[in-house]
Amino acid sequence: MHIDDFGMDTITLAGDLRAKLRAVREAGFGQIMLSARDLVGHPDGWRAAVSEVKASGLRVTGFQVLRDFEGLSGHLHEYKVDIAKGMLEMCHALGSTVLLACSSTSQHAGSDPDDLARDLRKLATLAVPLGIRVAYEGLSWGRHINEVTTAWDVVCRADRANLGLCIDSYHVLAAKTPLDVIDTIDPQKIFLVQLSDFLWNEVPSFEERMNTARHFRVFPGEGVHTDGVAEIVMRLDRMGYRGDYSFEVFNDDYQGLPLPTVAQRARRSAVWLAEGILRRSTPLPNRMRLRGTS
Repeated sequence: MHIDDFGMDTITLAGDLRAKLRAVREAGFGQIMLSARDLVGHPDGWRAAVSEVKASGLRVTGFQVLRDFEGLSGHLHEYKVDIAKGMLEMCHALGSTVLLACSSTSQHAGSDPDDLARDLRKLATLAVPLGIRVAYEGLSWGRHINEVTTAWDVVCRADRANLGLCIDSYHVLAAKTPLDVIDTIDPQKIFLVQLSDFLWNEVPSFEERMNTARHFRVFPGEGVHTDGVAEIVMRLDRMGYRGDYSFEVFNDDYQGLPLPTVAQRARRSAVWLAEGILRRSTPLPNRMRLRGTS
């Protein structure tokens, strides 16, 4: 099986970084999404964590997450710029080419889209010398940007080559965003796709969306939005997206299961998407339609 397009996120797994890397690799994945906590929580320091990641042989899908960056002013803005510089340094040390930044939830953030775009433009400029692309994600409970449509508008306003979108299936489905809006986005400006499902149909309030997102997500194919996740992936594939898919599955129950068990659930999801969804989207006889398949 070729599952090179799919990777796991360390937030799904319990245990230390070394155990997570081993479980992901042994499940057959070639890439992993890392968080700042994976690095700074290492007992020997974040540079030792970087060495472990590189020794694992896994490619880093991306590094997360810069929160509440845009829309601030004065000392709050300067504080966040300093935080961003530290995250960019770690991202670069990992060899990751993608930094994830999610839309602000801060009550201190302004709403003017041009101001938000200005701040994202600054972040992208800071990332240029390091060869890093910034993937901006609209949280479904974001204060001002809580739809993929408004996130895309701000990215377009910022107009920087290394600033693009992260599309997260959870936020699209939780916000009930019409899926045909995906077709209006330039696929070259989608830098990352994060996939997950959840176990109930409605999450109408911001509080419910946030609680479900942080505790009750499941892998694609395990929840009640299977058709929606499949349609998102097929639309992205048809429009020409050829980037990475990362399983971002926050789930308290998975934190109490052995790492290999959870990693195998992720593998089943990757195989379902590769065989059942991507092949259906663009059929190729006797093989999966995946980047890296010769």
